[in-house]
Amino acid sequence: MTATTAAARPIINSTFVSLDGVINHMETWHFAYVDDESDALALEQVVTGGAILMGRKTYEVYAAAWPSMQGPVADLLNRMPKYVVSTTLTDPTWPPTTVIASDPIERIRAMREEPGDPILMHGFGPLAKELLREGLLDELHLWMHPVLAGVGEPEDVLLTPGLNVTLTHTGTRALSSGVVLLSYRAPTRDRSR
Repeated sequence: MTATTAAARPIINSTFVSLDGVINHMETWHFAYVDDESDALALEQVVTGGAILMGRKTYEVYAAAWPSMQGPVADLLNRMPKYVVSTTLTDPTWPPTTVIASDPIERIRAMREEPGDPILMHGFGPLAKELLREGLLDELHLWMHPVLAGVGEPEDVLLTPGLNVTLTHTGTRALSSGVVLLSYRAPTRDRSR
């Protein structure tokens, strides 16, 4: 059965992207657009979350950076429960972290149906793409940067061959830096019935 449902605990993905679709290598194109306005918007998004869900690569980048940072966003992320999907990560260093090593789709489906604040995701890697494919990603917020990054490989871009999903536009917010936040609702399904 593929009925549209409203999750008790929606999964909300927020991703930085260049005009040419690059979602990685942010050191070459993203940081010039970080300012007080983008920091305030990031805080606005993070404060709504009850947990953060990541793939292994995002987790490793975050675990290397966020614990030593200070400020409202860092404070929230550092104390927020973290879930990382990985079959290779055995000793997470960023507390509190739970590793989801088996049956990630079923575990995430169960988490999504629990009561609580939204589950946040940053980055649009293999995990986010699989959740979108499975109808488990509820919202997608793309921070479109006014830059052609000109770097990367196929796995570094938003495009995923075979992933064809129609999203519903729910909002646009232009920042003074030229970054435009595009918000979408994704079609969701309850496949547990």
